[in-house]
Amino acid sequence: MLSFSITGIITLLILAIVFVPKILVIIDQYERGIVLTFGKYSHTLQPGLNILVPIVQRVIRTDIRITTSDIPSQEVITKDNVPVGINAVVYFQVIKPEDAVLKIQDYSYAITQYAQTALRDVIGGVELDTLLGERQKLADEIKTIVDQETTTWGIDVTAIKIQDIEIPADMKRVMAKQAEAERERRATIIRSQGELSAADNLNKAMTMLSESGAISIRTLQTIEATTANPSNTVIFALPIEVLEGFKKLAGKI
Repeated sequence: MLSFSITGIITLLILAIVFVPKILVIIDQYERGIVLTFGKYSHTLQPGLNILVPIVQRVIRTDIRITTSDIPSQEVITKDNVPVGINAVVYFQVIKPEDAVLKIQDYSYAITQYAQTALRDVIGGVELDTLLGERQKLADEIKTIVDQETTTWGIDVTAIKIQDIEIPADMKRVMAKQAEAERERRATIIRSQGELSAADNLNKAMTMLSESGAISIRTLQTIEATTANPSNTVIFALPIEVLEGFKKLAGKI
């Protein structure tokens, strides 16, 4: 009798160990549980403790947090026939767990492949300068294309980021020379603008000195400074403006 009781208890413990985990299911806050009853979708389990019917029902867990997936590096030919290597990353989130499980076999792999195809199509339609200057705009365009398709899978693509763009070494040298030429052009423009401004200021100063007669005083000061040594003989050719300045000074006196 005692032996039978121990055997029964052991049997009950084994049954509890086998069936209790299949009856009581705990769904974490970041998960949803897709319940299939006799292989057919019946409902979605919410976070917390849930009860299932063993053998009849089974649950498929789905993570609803934002997930990242790398788009493998690949070579793409731009519109102006420049081969570039590009890799990117796609951020997505499951918003309808039942669709993500029932409508697509492996939604993570499918999103990566679809994003890769969209990236090749978009990058292949633009020139290299556009790719380098409007990276975020192109990434948003790829996101829109991918998001339109994956919405029916119960997936929301939150963002796509283009990480690295590799260009050929000879193209890098050409771009470096182009950038250097552009810097030289800007420097030349700045210097010419400075010289033009200086010439304009000198012209205005000359006009004001000539009109006021001050240019004659400036000339006399220069002559005095250069003839401080009596042994030096200096010959000045005075322009007509200086003579006119002397006349104005004489008239004021």
